[in-house]
Amino acid sequence: MSTTQVVEGAVAASSAPVPPAGEHARRRDGGRWTSFIVRRLVRLVLSLLVLVTATFVMVHLIPGDPVAGALGAEATPQLIEQRRQELGLDQPLLQQYLTYLGHLVTGDFGRSIVTASPVSDLITQRFPNTLKLALPAFVLVILLALPIGLATAVRTRGGRGRTTRSVFVGVTGLLNSVPDYVLATLLSVLFVVGVQLFPAAGDEGLGSYVLPVTALVVGPAASLARIVRVEALKVLDAEYVRAAKSRRLPVRLRYWRHVLPNMLTASLTFGTLILSGLVAGTVLVENVFGWPGVGTVISQAVIQKDYPTVQGVLLVLGAAVLLLNMIVDVLLGVLDPRSRVGEQS
Repeated sequence: MSTTQVVEGAVAASSAPVPPAGEHARRRDGGRWTSFIVRRLVRLVLSLLVLVTATFVMVHLIPGDPVAGALGAEATPQLIEQRRQELGLDQPLLQQYLTYLGHLVTGDFGRSIVTASPVSDLITQRFPNTLKLALPAFVLVILLALPIGLATAVRTRGGRGRTTRSVFVGVTGLLNSVPDYVLATLLSVLFVVGVQLFPAAGDEGLGSYVLPVTALVVGPAASLARIVRVEALKVLDAEYVRAAKSRRLPVRLRYWRHVLPNMLTASLTFGTLILSGLVAGTVLVENVFGWPGVGTVISQAVIQKDYPTVQGVLLVLGAAVLLLNMIVDVLLGVLDPRSRVGEQS
């Protein structure tokens, strides 16, 4: 390359429009966000595929003929065979799996062995009732655990408040060790059978939410409050918090800007695991209080060996947990951009 060509190239490069530094940063951040969201979506799709395969294999590994079990001892062999053909259970297992995947893409979860009605209709009718319990319970867990854990951390920081710490650890440990269905049974005995303060079962107004939501909230809130306290103690001793205090930053501003965002990152990560347990707890608690959600549906379907219904409900609950995990991941990326950068590196 001649000297003239080098000079001309340099002039051309120098004369090209150069975006401002802020524009570069915005483009780079936008690219990272796009890559981050795409990776999360790919991970969600792969997880859903694993979930579908696992539930399909699990249901088909259960010994015995589900059709004969669901129709009962009085069903004739002709009726059993006819129902097997209608459900496609006479096909090879691989063919059943591929057909099931194809139907799922269109939102078809198959038909109930017992009633022959679409499973998707049953889920559509009952799943909103489950959300009526799970969502308020999750919000209450966050609203209770964060302030209790943070206040206890402030109170017990630096070895102070030993009595407070002992009471907090003892009470939260006790509450966290009681299973959801045991607490639900105790609440039912005390407040339904004993003082008759709340409805015994079903969705009969605002009062019928109190006991099921309480049973769902107590354990996860206690567990998350312990995590919040530990994370808050780490953040309160961090260098940037001490620097903010030395600058005489107001206490409320110091906690809002420096303590809460850094504490939320780890707390939300553990909170995702708690949320998964909350969904499973909803299924058990619904049965104790006769709540018309998918929990009662799946328990009846297991007893009746109605495996397409069991399979469909498990898929919906699993997909809900995976979707919520993805939402929390994105929320963590918003609160702490270092998580996106660290993942890429």
